[in-house]
Amino acid sequence: MEKDIHIGNIIRQKLQEQERSGAWLARKLYTDSSNMSKILKRKHIDAGLLLRISLILEENLFDYYSDAYAEKRQK
Repeated sequence: MEKDIHIGNIIRQKLQEQERSGAWLARKLYTDSSNMSKILKRKHIDAGLLLRISLILEENLFDYYSDAYAEKRQK
């Protein structure tokens, strides 16, 4: 079964795990809270932005795509 990755939901989950808010992440990204809200609703985001968020959260969010890639390759 193909993984359905919704990166905004994953980021939101990581923020909750770290007990941090979207506003906190917005400040770290030098953006406003309304833009952060839009990012968290997205299913896909730019790789550069994903890298910045990964570094801020200290989580390799690209792993989700690597796992999906490996799963597809096995089929």
